[in-house]
Amino acid sequence: MTDPAEPRVAVDVGGGLRLRNPVIAASGTFGYGLEFAGVTDLRALGAIVVKGLSLEPNRGHPAPRIVETPAGMLNAIGLQNIGVRAFIESKLPQLRAFGTPIVANCWGHEPKEFGEVAARLSDAEGLAAIEINISCPNKREWGRIIATDLELTREVVRLVRTRCRLPMWVKLSPNVTDIASFARVAEEEGADAISLINTLLGMAVDLERRRPALTNVTGGLSGPAIKPVALRMVHEVARAVGIPVIGMGGIGSGDDALEFLLVGARAVQVGTASFTDPCATERIAAEVTAG
Repeated sequence: MTDPAEPRVAVDVGGGLRLRNPVIAASGTFGYGLEFAGVTDLRALGAIVVKGLSLEPNRGHPAPRIVETPAGMLNAIGLQNIGVRAFIESKLPQLRAFGTPIVANCWGHEPKEFGEVAARLSDAEGLAAIEINISCPNKREWGRIIATDLELTREVVRLVRTRCRLPMWVKLSPNVTDIASFARVAEEEGADAISLINTLLGMAVDLERRRPALTNVTGGLSGPAIKPVALRMVHEVARAVGIPVIGMGGIGSGDDALEFLLVGARAVQVGTASFTDPCATERIAAEVTAG
């Protein structure tokens, strides 16, 4: 029976996790959450997905690693982060005080490392779920390989499932020809939810320097430009699996979020919009709740 005091927009996102509303701050554009505490009400969000965590600290790619594009941006941050241990010791205790579900996005250089990071996060107090990032397009050593290989995807998800007691989301890449097949594999191997889409692989050129605009040459395209692609893929995946789907890609308003919910997403994540409006996730949550 639903609690009469619970918000009418509360949603189940798999694995027994229920959110007060379906609007989530996406990984990679919201830092560790604490950076936004002074400008937005973290308690108003459905959940916060922190930036991708690895076993050891990672410096990411050298600058320039962000470039604006028409209706979006390219990034090649390279998953810079403080490492799982530092996050658990220094960031997570502060985040718990806000009472908003915290989801840890995580990655590894190889399948075994994914499992180790997930195991450490599973033992941490105060995490609501993990999101396995098999799909970052600007990490050459693994992202484009795992995210576009069905059997490697199966191996990683299966291994993480054996090491993690928390609800497990699997974040998929749009850089494939049949995204529904990857979603089905993730579901078969124990995923509690599917999140999509990650960024599209893209490139920009600096005409003045006559060279790629990003030091990494290519990067991940995000923002309003990718929304039609994201909607189509969320629509496909929502009809291919029986677990919740969390949609993202170009969401900048409550209406954008509603479009994703109408095509089958159970919840949505807001990413690039936070660069132009640090209060975007809170604003969109308010718009969805009011609607």
